[in-house]
Amino acid sequence: MSAGNITKRVLISVLGIPLIIAVCYLGSAYFFTFVLAVALISFYEYSMLVKVKGANTNTWLGFLGIIFLLINQVNYIFDMYSFLVIFMLLLTLFELFRNNGSVIYNVGSTLLGVFYIGLFAGSLLGIREFFPAIGELYTRGGLLIISIFIGIWVCDSAAFFGGTALGKHKLFPRVSPNKSWEGAVFGFLFAIISMILLKPVLLNFLSWTNIIVIGIIIGSVGQIGDLIESLIKRDAGVKDSSNLIPGHGGIFDRFDSILFTAPVVLLYLKFFL
Repeated sequence: MSAGNITKRVLISVLGIPLIIAVCYLGSAYFFTFVLAVALISFYEYSMLVKVKGANTNTWLGFLGIIFLLINQVNYIFDMYSFLVIFMLLLTLFELFRNNGSVIYNVGSTLLGVFYIGLFAGSLLGIREFFPAIGELYTRGGLLIISIFIGIWVCDSAAFFGGTALGKHKLFPRVSPNKSWEGAVFGFLFAIISMILLKPVLLNFLSWTNIIVIGIIIGSVGQIGDLIESLIKRDAGVKDSSNLIPGHGGIFDRFDSILFTAPVVLLYLKFFL
């Protein structure tokens, strides 16, 4: 990575990180709007990626599906089975009239995008709204989301610098040639360390067991999420999902790890907290 790109990454981070922390802490409509923007832009970028492979997602129906999934996460409207039936009926019905390439590619890519991005983004809302909206209890969800973001950022940075300094064994060369096992181990360990350090500062309401488990999830599933998005980009033959964020690529690039991490953390919270 060139010095110019590193400078751009740092400047964008300096501007963007405080904003992300603020909306996470405030929650409510602020966080919902943030997650909605991330999800819709990510789905659009994903649609451009799969278009390279000859798949034409039903973008507007995909947008509506994601919006519904996010709203349904915070205000239950009806069960997932009902949504699946209605969405599949509409999606296949639209294909009767679209006449825009392969029906199989179009339907499959739209479904993958809506559920990969929509459900996983909805999990961020689920974590933020996990604790009751009663006084200080409501801030716990915000502090947990902030901590997960910090864990992801620390993991990414540790993996990058650790891999750059010591990386000798390729992690997954078919998907991401520059990533190494050494970098992945650095990222994994520092994700756990970051959560340990954050416990007395932000996460005193969680036990040490919860802290360690969430750190493990961030350090492992977060890196897998990055590899999955890299797999999609490599299949499409592109380096970044877009050039929307100077030095960082696209929104999908920046939030791939946390999108993958969020549903696993939410499942852990629901079953074990």
